[in-house]
Amino acid sequence: RAGVEIDLRHLNEISDTTPVIVDLKPTGPHYMEDLFAAGGIGAVLRELQPLLHLDCLTVAGETVGERLAGPAGPVDREVVRPLAEPLQPQGGLVALFGSLAPKGAIFKRSAADPKLFEKEGRAVVFTSLEDLSARIDDPDLDVTPDDFMVLQHAGPLSPSGMPEAGYLPIPAKLARAGIKDMVRISDARMSGTAYGSIVLHVTPDAASGGPLAKVRNGDRIRLSVKDRRLDLLVAPEELARRKTASAPVPERGYARLYRREILQADRGCDFDFLRKHPLGDGRA
Repeated sequence: RAGVEIDLRHLNEISDTTPVIVDLKPTGPHYMEDLFAAGGIGAVLRELQPLLHLDCLTVAGETVGERLAGPAGPVDREVVRPLAEPLQPQGGLVALFGSLAPKGAIFKRSAADPKLFEKEGRAVVFTSLEDLSARIDDPDLDVTPDDFMVLQHAGPLSPSGMPEAGYLPIPAKLARAGIKDMVRISDARMSGTAYGSIVLHVTPDAASGGPLAKVRNGDRIRLSVKDRRLDLLVAPEELARRKTASAPVPERGYARLYRREILQADRGCDFDFLRKHPLGDGRA
């Protein structure tokens, strides 16, 4: 709304040069109250000073540098690590692009199993939240730990309006066998405290006719965190043959306003008319 564009590729540049220095769940064992007791956000920002634009104004009317120049209290280094001794050398988030997410998707690498970062798997598709709820614990569900679970129609244009549904549960039959993590993909969001190899915010979302809507059971998907890629390994000719159903446009009221103006996840799911420079018909 301020007119500042933040591209997901720029997010990767920032994440690759900003280490993880706070040892909180899901990356570590501590909780938010432990961060407060350890020195709080002030302690974190003081460690990150070499990476910050210290001349930027804060809401208090002072620059970031002026705010951080005040007296510093004690810091618990078990919770807030020194910048030179980070918990992880790179930031927790990475944006993925590819044939399944042409405009991007988000993966929280700091809270995922590195063994799943470079992987190809078979798609097990749930077409909606209702479908997921009905079948996830079915003992006859055709799923293995090497599969990629895919949830469709949980993005900003879906009837559910992008809920925190991206933390797909491990199917009951696999959980009983001791499986703790597997690749899960959706256009939904999830809590920041959740753990798992989970791809979120796939854009365009399924309800807008994005490639996610064309994934079918048995398709092959390739994930590469190293290459920042998420690809659906299906021939373009086959994808062109697959039909996607679009939800009816509401006739009036807030629902119609929402459907007309809501932006995709790569643009923050804001209303287009609230942007400093609305995108209009070019918002797709």
